[in-house]
Formats: sequence, C-alpha cells, structure tokens
Amino acid sequence: MALHAREFFAELKLPFADSAVVGDTYYAAPEPGGPLRLRIDFTSTRWANQYDGLRLATVHQDRGDLDITILRFADHQTFRHRDSTRGVPPHHSDYGTIKEFKNDPAFVPWKGAHTSGLREAIEQYTSIWFPGTWTASAQKRTAGRTARVAPAPPAAPSTRRAR
Repeated sequence: MALHAREFFAELKLPFADSAVVGDTYYAAPEPGGPLRLRIDFTSTRWANQYDGLRLATVHQDRGDLDITILRFADHQTFRHRDSTRGVPPHHSDYGTIKEFKNDPAFVPWKGAHTSGLREAIEQYTSIWFPGTWTASAQKRTAGRTARVAPAPPAAPSTRRAR
C-alpha cells in the first residue's frame, strides 16, 4: 500500500484500543459495545491518487452515517514545513496534499507531517460523539504542566457623573 495508511494512523496515536486499519481506512469502536463507530479515511482531490485531508465519520451500526466532517491538511498545518521548504505556496494545488505513488511502494507521501493539529481536531470531534474517550489521553498530556492564573478583568467604568 503506497499510502502507508497503517503507519499514518499509528503516527496520530489515537487512543482507541478497539480499532483497525483496513486498506486506507481507520475504523474504531471508541465505546466498546456501543452502536457508534468512528471511520477515518483520506479525502480525495479532483486529481487521481492525491489527498488533501481526512474524512471523519460517526457511523451507527444500524443506521449508517450520522455525521461527517473533513479535516484539511492545510487547515491544520500538517505539511506547512514540508511545503515551505519545497517552495510550494499556500494557494498552489499541491499545497497541503499527499500523492499516492503505486509504482514506488517505499515512498512515504506523508513523511515529515506534523500531525498534532490533526490529532487535536480529531480529539475535539470525538469528544462530541464519544464523550470521555480521550480523558486518559488528555490527563497524560497535561501532566507536569503548571496551571496559569488568569489575569483579573479590568474594572468596569463608573456610570456616575461627577457633580
């Protein structure tokens, strides 16, 4: 598989134990025994074998797709560094995309991707449909961080007039 989907989804470090990659698609049952499933696959551009993001779908086992959203690589700066070093500007058709090369199975099209933005967006999406599934993951990420005290809001101006 020239897209190396299994490795790409492993790079995202999604916390769902009950999951599998079949072909170029990631499937998970975030709530074991529940009727909802998560499906993540690559979104195609108008050109063959070129992808510009991920398509997340919440699927009910009996009713099918309940919700679908697209996470574009460009919106989450997944390939910003790669594209800037190659001189690909943001409005170019190749910006924020990956291409599947079936002739060269050793080529990894997403190599050098910064996946933290995508991972955070997936976390936000799944927290709506699968509340609590990221709790342990979030606790690990925030461990060791010191909470900051928010500054006090400015005092409201007085409405009394001086006489």
